[in-house]
Amino acid sequence: MSVGIIKARLLTHFANPTTELTYQDPYQLLVAVLLSAQCTDARVNATTPAFFAKYPDIKSLASANFAEVLECIKSISYPNSKAKHLIKMANQVLQNFQGQIPQTQAELKSLAGIGQKSANVVLSVAFGANLLAVDTHVFRVAHRLGLSNAKSAKQTESDLSALFINDLSLLHHAMILFGRRICKAIHPKCSACFLQEFCVSRANFKPR
Repeated sequence: MSVGIIKARLLTHFANPTTELTYQDPYQLLVAVLLSAQCTDARVNATTPAFFAKYPDIKSLASANFAEVLECIKSISYPNSKAKHLIKMANQVLQNFQGQIPQTQAELKSLAGIGQKSANVVLSVAFGANLLAVDTHVFRVAHRLGLSNAKSAKQTESDLSALFINDLSLLHHAMILFGRRICKAIHPKCSACFLQEFCVSRANFKPR
């Protein structure tokens, strides 16, 4: 019963939630998601306009110079590894997928810099897949609400998917917004929480 109430309240409070990353097509979303690892969406959104002006498609990124890519993303966390991943990822898409962004989890995870969380974001946002991704916000919210007691993000994803079944993409983004704005890691806004009666702990849960 509580699962249904939690789901309904999240989707009512955050109407039609989606990613806060700015993108125009699957290529841009894939790049933005790769850049967003351990970095804020706001920082990524401040960086990508100039990046996409210089590298508007997979082909141009695949032939990019490492130093120039690094210069474009130098304000992003871990710029060296991400610059390498971006160029390698673009070449993989060209060579293995005829320049088209792949649409399965396994294929996306074969790309440099793309793990399961990133793959699920691309699949759900760009292609409408019924998937959710577990980042630090979703993990924390799920555990504070007693929806999972798993130690890993992957198992937490399985737990949430089994509980909610449908509307997983919408719930993913609603839980992120809830975690960012209300159920914060430090100093959560409990007095403003519309799910307070389901909270089992204010601990700052983190995946292992």
